[in-house]
Amino acid sequence: MGFVKGLQCRECGQEYPKKPLHVCETCFGPLEIVYDYEGIQKAISREKIAAREKNLWRYRELLPIDGEPRVGLYSGFTPLVRAHRLAAALGVKELYVKDDSVNHPTFSYKDRVVSVAISKAIEFGFDTVSCASTGNLANSVAAHAAKAGLNCYVFIPDGLEQGKIIGSAIYGPRTVAIKGNYDDVNRLCSEIGDKYGWAFVNVNLRPYYSEGAKTHGFEVAEQLGWKLPKHIVVASAGGTILPKLAKAFKELVKIGLVNDTGCKIYSAQASGCAPIINALKKGTDLISPVKPNTIASSIAIGNPADGYYVLQAVRESGGWGESVTDEEILEGIKLLARTEGIFTEPAGGTEVAVAKKLIESGRIPRDESIVISITGNGYKTLETVAQSVEKPYAISATLQNFDELYQRLDQPAEAKAAGI
Repeated sequence: MGFVKGLQCRECGQEYPKKPLHVCETCFGPLEIVYDYEGIQKAISREKIAAREKNLWRYRELLPIDGEPRVGLYSGFTPLVRAHRLAAALGVKELYVKDDSVNHPTFSYKDRVVSVAISKAIEFGFDTVSCASTGNLANSVAAHAAKAGLNCYVFIPDGLEQGKIIGSAIYGPRTVAIKGNYDDVNRLCSEIGDKYGWAFVNVNLRPYYSEGAKTHGFEVAEQLGWKLPKHIVVASAGGTILPKLAKAFKELVKIGLVNDTGCKIYSAQASGCAPIINALKKGTDLISPVKPNTIASSIAIGNPADGYYVLQAVRESGGWGESVTDEEILEGIKLLARTEGIFTEPAGGTEVAVAKKLIESGRIPRDESIVISITGNGYKTLETVAQSVEKPYAISATLQNFDELYQRLDQPAEAKAAGI
Protein backbone atom coordinates (compact mmCIF):
# COMPACT_ATOMS: atom_id res chain seq x y z
CA MET A 1 0.00 0.00 0.00
CA GLY A 2 1.05 3.57 -0.64
CA PHE A 3 1.36 6.53 1.68
CA VAL A 4 -1.24 8.83 0.11
CA LYS A 5 -3.73 10.17 2.67
CA GLY A 6 -5.95 11.89 0.12
CA LEU A 7 -6.31 15.12 -1.84
CA GLN A 8 -6.41 18.68 -0.55
CA CYS A 9 -7.19 22.00 -2.21
CA ARG A 10 -4.10 24.17 -2.52
CA GLU A 11 -6.14 27.29 -1.83
CA CYS A 12 -8.83 26.62 0.80
CA GLY A 13 -7.55 23.37 2.29
CA GLN A 14 -10.74 21.38 1.63
CA GLU A 15 -9.96 17.65 1.80
CA TYR A 16 -11.04 14.98 -0.70
CA PRO A 17 -10.63 11.20 -1.00
CA LYS A 18 -8.31 9.48 -3.48
CA LYS A 19 -10.42 9.81 -6.60
CA PRO A 20 -9.90 11.14 -10.16
CA LEU A 21 -10.59 14.73 -9.11
CA HIS A 22 -8.59 17.85 -9.87
CA VAL A 23 -10.66 20.91 -8.91
CA CYS A 24 -12.03 21.94 -5.53
CA GLU A 25 -15.83 22.07 -5.41
CA THR A 26 -15.71 24.89 -2.85
CA CYS A 27 -13.29 27.42 -4.39
CA PHE A 28 -12.30 25.84 -7.73
CA GLY A 29 -8.66 25.69 -6.65
CA PRO A 30 -6.40 22.85 -7.85
CA LEU A 31 -6.09 19.70 -5.76
CA GLU A 32 -2.80 18.39 -4.37
CA ILE A 33 -1.72 14.97 -3.09
CA VAL A 34 -1.27 14.72 0.70
CA TYR A 35 1.19 12.13 2.06
CA ASP A 36 1.90 10.44 5.36
CA TYR A 37 5.45 11.75 5.70
CA GLU A 38 6.03 10.13 9.10
CA GLY A 39 5.27 6.76 7.57
CA ILE A 40 7.45 7.50 4.55
CA GLN A 41 10.39 8.51 6.75
CA LYS A 42 10.24 5.14 8.51
CA ALA A 43 9.91 3.21 5.26
CA ILE A 44 12.58 4.82 3.09
CA SER A 45 16.33 5.38 3.27
CA ARG A 46 19.21 6.16 0.95
CA GLU A 47 20.30 2.53 1.19
CA LYS A 48 16.88 1.14 0.22
CA ILE A 49 16.68 3.49 -2.75
CA ALA A 50 20.19 2.58 -3.92
CA ALA A 51 19.31 -1.14 -3.90
CA ARG A 52 16.34 -0.67 -6.25
CA GLU A 53 16.08 -0.71 -10.03
CA LYS A 54 17.32 2.46 -11.70
CA ASN A 55 13.96 3.86 -12.72
CA LEU A 56 11.61 6.52 -11.37
CA TRP A 57 9.82 3.99 -9.14
CA ARG A 58 12.87 3.78 -6.85
CA TYR A 59 11.12 6.69 -5.03
CA ARG A 60 7.71 4.95 -4.97
CA GLU A 61 6.88 5.89 -1.36
CA LEU A 62 6.78 9.51 -2.52
CA LEU A 63 4.53 8.77 -5.51
CA PRO A 64 0.72 8.50 -5.46
CA ILE A 65 0.02 4.86 -6.30
CA ASP A 66 -1.31 2.22 -3.90
CA GLY A 67 -0.19 -0.98 -5.63
CA GLU A 68 2.66 -1.98 -7.90
CA PRO A 69 3.50 0.31 -10.86
CA ARG A 70 2.07 -0.92 -14.16
CA VAL A 71 4.13 1.14 -16.61
CA GLY A 72 7.34 3.15 -16.54
CA LEU A 73 9.55 0.31 -15.35
CA TYR A 74 12.35 1.65 -17.57
CA SER A 75 11.53 5.36 -17.33
CA GLY A 76 13.54 7.85 -15.35
CA PHE A 77 17.05 7.77 -13.86
CA THR A 78 18.37 9.71 -16.82
CA PRO A 79 21.99 10.94 -16.83
CA LEU A 80 23.17 13.91 -14.83
CA VAL A 81 26.02 14.98 -17.10
CA ARG A 82 28.96 16.96 -15.71
CA ALA A 83 29.13 19.54 -18.50
CA HIS A 84 32.77 20.65 -18.48
CA ARG A 85 32.89 22.10 -22.00
CA LEU A 86 29.58 23.95 -21.65
CA ALA A 87 30.77 25.24 -18.27
CA ALA A 88 33.90 26.62 -19.92
CA ALA A 89 31.83 28.26 -22.67
CA LEU A 90 29.57 29.91 -20.07
CA GLY A 91 32.44 30.78 -17.74
CA VAL A 92 31.21 28.83 -14.70
CA LYS A 93 32.88 26.42 -12.32
CA GLU A 94 30.40 23.56 -11.74
CA LEU A 95 27.69 22.84 -14.30
CA TYR A 96 25.48 19.80 -14.87
CA VAL A 97 22.90 18.88 -17.49
CA LYS A 98 20.00 16.69 -16.31
CA ASP A 99 19.33 14.99 -19.61
CA ASP A 100 15.71 13.87 -20.00
CA SER A 101 16.16 13.96 -23.78
CA VAL A 102 17.08 10.27 -23.44
CA ASN A 103 14.20 9.28 -21.16
CA HIS A 104 12.53 5.96 -22.01
CA PRO A 105 10.50 5.40 -24.11
CA THR A 106 9.71 8.73 -25.83
CA PHE A 107 12.72 10.95 -25.05
CA SER A 108 11.24 13.65 -22.83
CA TYR A 109 10.54 14.33 -19.18
CA LYS A 110 6.87 13.56 -19.90
CA ASP A 111 7.65 9.85 -19.53
CA ARG A 112 7.90 10.54 -15.79
CA VAL A 113 4.48 12.11 -15.32
CA VAL A 114 2.74 9.70 -17.69
CA SER A 115 4.16 6.63 -15.96
CA VAL A 116 2.54 7.76 -12.73
CA ALA A 117 -0.73 8.92 -14.31
CA ILE A 118 -1.36 5.75 -16.28
CA SER A 119 -0.44 3.52 -13.35
CA LYS A 120 -3.05 5.45 -11.36
CA ALA A 121 -5.59 5.30 -14.20
CA ILE A 122 -5.31 1.50 -14.13
CA GLU A 123 -5.83 1.50 -10.35
CA PHE A 124 -8.96 3.60 -10.83
CA GLY A 125 -10.26 1.16 -13.45
CA PHE A 126 -10.14 3.36 -16.57
CA ASP A 127 -9.88 1.63 -19.94
CA THR A 128 -9.29 4.77 -22.04
CA VAL A 129 -6.55 7.35 -21.46
CA SER A 130 -6.11 10.68 -23.16
CA CYS A 131 -4.37 14.06 -23.04
CA ALA A 132 -4.14 17.57 -24.39
CA SER A 133 -0.60 18.04 -25.65
CA THR A 134 1.89 20.17 -27.56
CA GLY A 135 3.59 16.94 -28.69
CA ASN A 136 5.81 15.32 -26.07
CA LEU A 137 2.94 14.40 -23.77
CA ALA A 138 0.98 12.88 -26.65
CA ASN A 139 4.01 10.75 -27.57
CA SER A 140 4.35 9.50 -24.02
CA VAL A 141 0.65 8.83 -23.39
CA ALA A 142 0.37 6.90 -26.66
CA ALA A 143 3.46 4.79 -25.88
CA HIS A 144 2.52 3.99 -22.28
CA ALA A 145 -1.09 3.24 -23.25
CA ALA A 146 0.17 0.78 -25.87
CA LYS A 147 2.38 -0.91 -23.27
CA ALA A 148 -0.56 -1.14 -20.85
CA GLY A 149 -3.07 -2.29 -23.49
CA LEU A 150 -5.38 0.69 -22.98
CA ASN A 151 -7.50 2.60 -25.48
CA CYS A 152 -5.98 5.98 -26.25
CA TYR A 153 -6.93 9.34 -27.76
CA VAL A 154 -4.44 12.19 -27.98
CA PHE A 155 -5.34 15.79 -28.85
CA ILE A 156 -2.78 18.19 -30.32
CA PRO A 157 -2.76 21.62 -31.97
CA ASP A 158 -2.82 21.48 -35.75
CA GLY A 159 0.57 22.10 -37.38
CA LEU A 160 2.95 20.40 -34.94
CA GLU A 161 6.33 19.12 -36.08
CA GLN A 162 6.14 15.85 -38.02
CA GLY A 163 8.46 14.13 -35.55
CA LYS A 164 5.95 14.66 -32.77
CA ILE A 165 2.91 13.74 -34.88
CA ILE A 166 4.47 10.50 -36.10
CA GLY A 167 5.96 9.94 -32.65
CA SER A 168 2.39 9.55 -31.35
CA ALA A 169 0.71 7.89 -34.33
CA ILE A 170 3.20 5.00 -34.46
CA TYR A 171 1.77 3.59 -31.22
CA GLY A 172 -1.74 3.34 -32.65
CA PRO A 173 -3.81 5.89 -30.70
CA ARG A 174 -6.51 8.04 -32.23
CA THR A 175 -4.64 11.29 -32.87
CA VAL A 176 -6.87 14.35 -33.19
CA ALA A 177 -5.43 17.66 -34.43
CA ILE A 178 -7.42 20.72 -33.34
CA LYS A 179 -7.40 23.93 -35.36
CA GLY A 180 -6.00 26.38 -32.84
CA ASN A 181 -3.30 26.56 -30.18
CA TYR A 182 -2.77 24.45 -27.05
CA ASP A 183 -5.18 26.49 -24.97
CA ASP A 184 -7.96 25.73 -27.48
CA VAL A 185 -7.07 22.03 -27.29
CA ASN A 186 -7.08 22.04 -23.50
CA ARG A 187 -10.51 23.67 -23.26
CA LEU A 188 -12.01 21.07 -25.59
CA CYS A 189 -10.40 18.21 -23.68
CA SER A 190 -12.02 19.35 -20.43
CA GLU A 191 -15.42 19.08 -22.13
CA ILE A 192 -14.62 15.69 -23.68
CA GLY A 193 -13.41 14.34 -20.35
CA ASP A 194 -16.62 15.37 -18.63
CA LYS A 195 -18.79 13.78 -21.32
CA TYR A 196 -16.96 10.52 -21.99
CA GLY A 197 -15.45 9.77 -18.58
CA TRP A 198 -11.95 9.07 -19.87
CA ALA A 199 -8.74 9.42 -17.90
CA PHE A 200 -7.20 12.64 -19.18
CA VAL A 201 -3.77 12.54 -17.60
CA ASN A 202 -3.37 16.32 -17.44
CA VAL A 203 -7.00 17.12 -16.59
CA ASN A 204 -8.92 14.85 -14.19
CA LEU A 205 -5.75 12.91 -13.24
CA ARG A 206 -3.61 16.04 -12.97
CA PRO A 207 -2.88 15.79 -9.21
CA TYR A 208 -1.44 12.29 -9.71
CA TYR A 209 0.20 13.02 -13.05
CA SER A 210 2.08 16.09 -11.83
CA GLU A 211 3.63 14.16 -8.92
CA GLY A 212 5.71 12.21 -11.42
CA ALA A 213 7.68 15.40 -12.17
CA LYS A 214 9.15 15.21 -8.65
CA THR A 215 11.31 12.28 -9.72
CA HIS A 216 13.38 14.64 -11.89
CA GLY A 217 14.33 16.50 -8.71
CA PHE A 218 14.81 13.34 -6.62
CA GLU A 219 17.30 12.06 -9.19
CA VAL A 220 19.24 15.32 -9.33
CA ALA A 221 19.72 15.22 -5.56
CA GLU A 222 20.67 11.53 -5.51
CA GLN A 223 23.06 11.85 -8.45
CA LEU A 224 24.79 14.79 -6.74
CA GLY A 225 25.51 12.52 -3.77
CA TRP A 226 22.32 13.34 -1.87
CA LYS A 227 22.70 17.08 -1.89
CA LEU A 228 20.86 19.92 -3.57
CA PRO A 229 22.38 22.08 -6.30
CA LYS A 230 22.62 25.77 -5.56
CA HIS A 231 20.80 26.69 -8.79
CA ILE A 232 18.54 24.86 -11.25
CA VAL A 233 17.10 26.20 -14.53
CA VAL A 234 13.97 24.60 -16.03
CA ALA A 235 11.53 25.57 -18.77
CA SER A 236 7.94 26.47 -17.86
CA ALA A 237 4.99 25.67 -20.12
CA GLY A 238 1.81 24.71 -18.27
CA GLY A 239 3.80 25.01 -15.07
CA THR A 240 3.87 21.37 -13.97
CA ILE A 241 7.54 20.59 -13.50
CA LEU A 242 8.97 23.63 -11.70
CA PRO A 243 6.69 23.65 -8.64
CA LYS A 244 7.15 19.89 -8.37
CA LEU A 245 10.94 20.30 -8.35
CA ALA A 246 10.47 22.63 -5.41
CA LYS A 247 8.16 20.08 -3.74
CA ALA A 248 10.65 17.27 -4.39
CA PHE A 249 13.49 19.13 -2.69
CA LYS A 250 11.26 20.03 0.27
CA GLU A 251 10.15 16.41 0.66
CA LEU A 252 13.74 15.13 0.64
CA VAL A 253 14.56 17.59 3.41
CA LYS A 254 11.39 16.69 5.35
CA ILE A 255 12.17 12.97 5.43
CA GLY A 256 15.86 13.50 6.13
CA LEU A 257 17.47 12.34 2.88
CA VAL A 258 19.19 15.69 2.18
CA ASN A 259 20.19 18.75 4.17
CA ASP A 260 18.38 22.00 3.49
CA THR A 261 21.24 23.87 1.82
CA GLY A 262 18.82 25.87 -0.33
CA CYS A 263 18.35 25.70 -4.08
CA LYS A 264 17.30 28.67 -6.18
CA ILE A 265 14.95 27.72 -9.01
CA TYR A 266 14.76 29.64 -12.30
CA SER A 267 11.98 29.62 -14.88
CA ALA A 268 12.83 29.68 -18.59
CA GLN A 269 10.39 30.75 -21.31
CA ALA A 270 10.49 31.84 -24.94
CA SER A 271 9.93 35.56 -25.54
CA GLY A 272 7.11 34.63 -27.92
CA CYS A 273 5.22 32.92 -25.09
CA ALA A 274 6.29 34.25 -21.70
CA PRO A 275 3.20 34.84 -19.53
CA ILE A 276 4.98 33.62 -16.39
CA ILE A 277 8.12 35.68 -16.92
CA ASN A 278 6.00 38.74 -17.71
CA ALA A 279 4.21 38.37 -14.37
CA LEU A 280 7.46 37.68 -12.52
CA LYS A 281 9.07 40.86 -13.81
CA LYS A 282 5.96 42.92 -13.09
CA GLY A 283 5.94 41.65 -9.51
CA THR A 284 2.37 40.39 -9.80
CA ASP A 285 0.65 37.07 -9.14
CA LEU A 286 -1.72 37.63 -12.06
CA ILE A 287 -0.87 35.63 -15.18
CA SER A 288 -2.10 37.48 -18.26
CA PRO A 289 -2.61 34.97 -21.10
CA VAL A 290 -0.72 35.52 -24.35
CA LYS A 291 -1.02 34.17 -27.89
CA PRO A 292 2.05 31.97 -28.53
CA ASN A 293 4.45 32.93 -31.32
CA THR A 294 7.67 30.93 -30.98
CA ILE A 295 9.58 27.99 -32.44
CA ALA A 296 9.52 26.40 -28.97
CA SER A 297 6.17 24.68 -29.54
CA SER A 298 6.48 22.27 -26.61
CA ILE A 299 6.42 25.17 -24.15
CA ALA A 300 4.04 27.39 -26.16
CA ILE A 301 1.21 27.50 -23.63
CA GLY A 302 -0.22 30.98 -23.39
CA ASN A 303 -2.44 30.37 -20.37
CA PRO A 304 -0.48 28.08 -18.02
CA ALA A 305 -2.67 26.13 -15.60
CA ASP A 306 -0.07 26.22 -12.81
CA GLY A 307 1.56 29.54 -13.66
CA TYR A 308 0.75 31.01 -10.26
CA TYR A 309 2.52 28.13 -8.53
CA VAL A 310 5.59 28.60 -10.71
CA LEU A 311 5.78 32.19 -9.53
CA GLN A 312 5.31 31.09 -5.95
CA ALA A 313 8.04 28.43 -6.12
CA VAL A 314 10.52 30.72 -7.88
CA ARG A 315 10.02 33.53 -5.38
CA GLU A 316 10.15 31.26 -2.32
CA SER A 317 13.43 29.78 -3.52
CA GLY A 318 15.01 33.17 -4.15
CA GLY A 319 15.35 32.38 -7.85
CA TRP A 320 14.30 34.30 -10.91
CA GLY A 321 13.42 33.77 -14.56
CA GLU A 322 14.10 35.03 -18.06
CA SER A 323 12.75 34.76 -21.58
CA VAL A 324 14.83 34.47 -24.75
CA THR A 325 14.22 35.07 -28.44
CA ASP A 326 13.91 32.33 -31.05
CA GLU A 327 17.38 33.27 -32.30
CA GLU A 328 18.81 32.81 -28.82
CA ILE A 329 16.97 29.48 -28.52
CA LEU A 330 18.59 28.20 -31.72
CA GLU A 331 22.00 29.31 -30.45
CA GLY A 332 21.29 27.48 -27.17
CA ILE A 333 20.49 24.27 -29.04
CA LYS A 334 23.71 24.50 -31.06
CA LEU A 335 25.84 25.47 -28.05
CA LEU A 336 24.71 22.41 -26.08
CA ALA A 337 25.21 20.13 -29.09
CA ARG A 338 28.69 21.43 -29.91
CA THR A 339 30.01 21.42 -26.35
CA GLU A 340 28.36 18.35 -24.79
CA GLY A 341 27.06 16.27 -27.72
CA ILE A 342 23.43 16.58 -26.56
CA PHE A 343 20.79 17.45 -29.15
CA THR A 344 17.80 19.06 -27.49
CA GLU A 345 14.52 20.42 -28.77
CA PRO A 346 13.75 24.18 -28.58
CA ALA A 347 12.57 23.87 -24.96
CA GLY A 348 16.08 22.72 -24.03
CA GLY A 349 17.60 25.47 -26.16
CA THR A 350 15.47 27.88 -24.14
CA GLU A 351 16.86 26.49 -20.89
CA VAL A 352 20.47 26.79 -22.08
CA ALA A 353 19.94 30.30 -23.43
CA VAL A 354 18.21 31.45 -20.24
CA ALA A 355 20.97 29.96 -18.09
CA LYS A 356 23.52 31.87 -20.19
CA LYS A 357 21.53 35.08 -19.77
CA LEU A 358 21.18 34.63 -15.99
CA ILE A 359 24.89 33.90 -15.60
CA GLU A 360 25.93 36.90 -17.67
CA SER A 361 23.59 39.19 -15.72
CA GLY A 362 25.01 37.99 -12.40
CA ARG A 363 21.74 36.43 -11.23
CA ILE A 364 23.49 33.05 -11.08
CA PRO A 365 27.02 33.22 -9.59
CA ARG A 366 29.79 31.64 -11.63
CA ASP A 367 31.34 29.71 -8.72
CA GLU A 368 28.31 27.75 -7.46
CA SER A 369 26.76 24.47 -8.63
CA ILE A 370 24.25 24.86 -11.49
CA VAL A 371 21.91 22.32 -13.10
CA ILE A 372 20.23 22.90 -16.46
CA SER A 373 17.23 20.61 -16.90
CA ILE A 374 16.94 19.41 -20.49
CA THR A 375 13.41 18.15 -20.99
CA GLY A 376 13.15 16.94 -24.61
CA ASN A 377 14.97 15.53 -27.63
CA GLY A 378 15.99 17.50 -30.71
CA TYR A 379 15.39 14.66 -33.16
CA LYS A 380 11.64 15.32 -32.78
CA THR A 381 11.94 18.91 -34.01
CA LEU A 382 14.38 18.81 -36.92
CA GLU A 383 12.41 21.45 -38.82
CA THR A 384 13.31 24.15 -36.31
CA VAL A 385 17.07 23.84 -36.83
CA ALA A 386 17.21 22.65 -40.45
CA GLN A 387 18.04 26.08 -41.88
CA SER A 388 20.61 26.99 -39.24
CA VAL A 389 23.05 24.08 -39.61
CA GLU A 390 25.80 23.63 -42.16
CA LYS A 391 24.75 21.72 -45.28
CA PRO A 392 26.72 18.67 -46.47
CA TYR A 393 29.59 19.23 -48.92
CA ALA A 394 28.85 17.34 -52.14
CA ILE A 395 31.89 15.96 -54.01
CA SER A 396 32.65 13.20 -56.47
CA ALA A 397 33.96 9.89 -55.18
CA THR A 398 37.64 10.64 -55.81
CA LEU A 399 40.49 11.28 -53.45
CA GLN A 400 41.48 14.35 -55.46
CA ASN A 401 38.04 15.89 -54.90
CA PHE A 402 38.30 15.29 -51.17
CA ASP A 403 41.87 16.63 -51.05
CA GLU A 404 40.69 19.86 -52.66
CA LEU A 405 37.77 20.14 -50.23
CA TYR A 406 39.98 19.38 -47.24
CA GLN A 407 42.54 21.99 -48.22
CA ARG A 408 39.80 24.55 -48.65
CA LEU A 409 38.17 23.72 -45.32
CA ASP A 410 41.42 23.33 -43.39
CA GLN A 411 42.89 26.70 -44.26
CA PRO A 412 44.45 28.55 -41.34
CA ALA A 413 42.06 30.95 -39.67
CA GLU A 414 44.20 33.89 -40.82
CA ALA A 415 43.83 32.90 -44.46
CA LYS A 416 40.09 32.51 -44.12
CA ALA A 417 39.82 35.91 -42.49
CA ALA A 418 41.82 37.44 -45.34
CA GLY A 419 39.62 35.77 -47.90
CA ILE A 420 42.52 33.75 -49.39
